[in-house]
Amino acid sequence: MSLSDEQIKNELKSLSGWAVKNGKLHKDFAFSDFVEAFSFMTKVALHAEKMNHHPEWFNVYNRITIDLMTHDAGGITQNDVELAKFIESAI
Repeated sequence: MSLSDEQIKNELKSLSGWAVKNGKLHKDFAFSDFVEAFSFMTKVALHAEKMNHHPEWFNVYNRITIDLMTHDAGGITQNDVELAKFIESAI
């Protein structure tokens, strides 16, 4: 079930740098180099697989863009929020 705009707004208070963009939780990351960025992606990928909830992401060298939404629900769900919280802890 998708979260309401109010619920999303409240969750964003605890997600530094995250915003809603094109109906998805969105954040851009920058790391010192490709190895650091790839290491971060690996941590996130392993956790996302355990959750069976996978991000949309894009990587170029030391930069990563992540978008989260639940396609089956047609919007942002608690799973997206939980994955975003994990992502923040993985930095």
